[in-house]
Amino acid sequence: MNATFLNALGVVCALGAGKDAVAEALFAGEEHGLQAESGWIPGHAPPLGAVRTPLPGIPGALAASRDNRCNRLLLAAAQEIETDLRAAIARHGDARVGVVLGTSTGGIEEATHGLAAYRRDQAWPADYRYAHQELAGPAEFLAEWLELAGPCYTISTACTAGARALISAQRLLQAGLCDAVICGGVDTLARLPLNGFHALGAMDPARCNPFSRERRGINIGEAAALFLMTREHGPVQLLGAGSSSDAYHMSSPDPEGLGARQAMHAALAQAGLEPTQIDYLNLHGTATTHNDAMEAQAVAAVFPLGVPCSSTKPLTGHTLAAAGALEAAFCWLSLRNGRLPPQPWDGLADPELPALRFVEIGARLPDGQPHRLMSSSFAFGGNNACLILGDAA
Repeated sequence: MNATFLNALGVVCALGAGKDAVAEALFAGEEHGLQAESGWIPGHAPPLGAVRTPLPGIPGALAASRDNRCNRLLLAAAQEIETDLRAAIARHGDARVGVVLGTSTGGIEEATHGLAAYRRDQAWPADYRYAHQELAGPAEFLAEWLELAGPCYTISTACTAGARALISAQRLLQAGLCDAVICGGVDTLARLPLNGFHALGAMDPARCNPFSRERRGINIGEAAALFLMTREHGPVQLLGAGSSSDAYHMSSPDPEGLGARQAMHAALAQAGLEPTQIDYLNLHGTATTHNDAMEAQAVAAVFPLGVPCSSTKPLTGHTLAAAGALEAAFCWLSLRNGRLPPQPWDGLADPELPALRFVEIGARLPDGQPHRLMSSSFAFGGNNACLILGDAA
């Protein structure tokens, strides 16, 4: 199997814009990213992980059909690594560079405004574009901006979509269909998912508290995380990936975490690693009652001797389809900086869950090489995905 490398990273989330800003806030455990916001859910002002830095405008003729917040977030991440992207296109040709993204919201917020105007006025507003709500939109926009002709598609498997985009990109490279793939995830705050999670009673009115006995639900955020994946040797390697679909329930996880375990074991098998060789695990850690219980059971089963771990969602919010790519980006940053993301929480462990080894502020990767980090994502419908990143040999 050909090795695949993550040679460039562009990222924007509630912690900041760009690798340096995000890394500084991430490893310090800064909590400024989540702030209470009204106007999204009638009568409520939940903490949200909004991107508050200015976003670039959609350039040229693309603005007429592709101008929405999702694409602007994506463009912000892409512009950080634009030099790397265009160098790869020049080297390999536009037909040999693919785009695979994960999203669940796309431009649905703009489409929602258009629908509200139609219901009020019985006419679509002049700036309404049906394409905003098409899931293919972000990948198509990126391919159009870069003038690419290679494989281009979007994956939408809820909260695993960003991770599955990396898995799909790896397969394109290994199949010889591409020489480089631009891959990752993007999702934005939008009324549709926010009110949906609120209706499910899944949102915490305060900062989320993963694995605590006082946990009450999720916070929602937005982000874009974009990688350039190639077979060319680089600093960070995608060592292994695994996925499963247990289809236990539309919205509840399998209480035993069997599908989650399958995904983690598959990633370990592809990487040729034992659980004791993993230096850190980025947990899905949504802070809902059932997800945290399932995940704690699964982690304890796969890592009976324990593993340093943390949920970073109290720092960024749950960024939905972007989460798998964003948390893989956090592992990428850990490998490059030698530091680990802490878990902000109240420290009140749930006695009904297996004890986990949570990372505290200031923790670093152990001395010596190489390092191997795992990131797991679990989604509605029993979709599970796991990635293992490591220092390139």
